[in-house]
Amino acid sequence: MSELTLRLATEADLDGIWAIECLVFAGEAWSREMMRDELTADHRHYIVLTDEQGEVQGYAGLMVIGTDGDIQTIATVPEKRGRGEGRRLMNALIAEAVDRGVREVFLEVRADNPVAQNLYKSLGFERIGLRPAYYQPGSIDAVVMKLDTKERA
Repeated sequence: MSELTLRLATEADLDGIWAIECLVFAGEAWSREMMRDELTADHRHYIVLTDEQGEVQGYAGLMVIGTDGDIQTIATVPEKRGRGEGRRLMNALIAEAVDRGVREVFLEVRADNPVAQNLYKSLGFERIGLRPAYYQPGSIDAVVMKLDTKERA
């Protein structure tokens, strides 16, 4: 059983989320204002994992427009990797997408991140394309993946 609590993110979580964003994504991190906009935007659903002290240890976001969903971002602090917390965050976003009537969920993942790709494959996502030089700086390709939610509804 995880010692982390999963809950809906609020704007009050911005500092914790942004700290993880900068730690995990470094030069590719979204700006603080971009992250604030994501947390408060229409059609978004952000969740956080918090420890016993209420500190954010992970986060993930979903955008839903009509019957399409898009995983906006997902990250955990490095110390929590390999413990199933990424899977927990993804399952929560997928469940939210299904609850909102989403038929397909899309995401992009770095082509040089096989661990994340394998997680997404294990959750039922399939590779549908490649976006060359999507991640900047570094010109890293993005693998585009899709999940059909019919089996989960």
